[in-house]
Amino acid sequence: QVQLAEAGGGSVQAGGSLRVSCTASEYTDNYVLMAWFRQAPGKEREGVACIKRGGSGVLYADSVKGRFTISQDNARNTVYLQMNSLKPEDSAMYFCAAGGPWYGAACPVRDYPYTSWGQGTQVTVSS
Repeated sequence: QVQLAEAGGGSVQAGGSLRVSCTASEYTDNYVLMAWFRQAPGKEREGVACIKRGGSGVLYADSVKGRFTISQDNARNTVYLQMNSLKPEDSAMYFCAAGGPWYGAACPVRDYPYTSWGQGTQVTVSS
């Protein structure tokens, strides 16, 4: 199973920016999808953004559209989440996930078919 390592979380004031990254230990056809999820205390896990290897099929949750950008560096097996105009409600533990194979045009921002998960990185936005 692929190992995922997140980095880049932290604390920022509302309106600020952060970039988190996720590096996978390997790439195989079973992990063509990469995604970011988040979970705040007392809330369910929420899909934030996903990307299919090659850069196609990007999808965002409505709550982050226009503010967050997911991208990837295939040579480094790394996916990034650039978060701008952060709000206090964006505060959560952010998890990277990988999954596949996937033959749809768009990647899914839901738990299935992600099978590998990182340990998470905390993002805190203060008002």
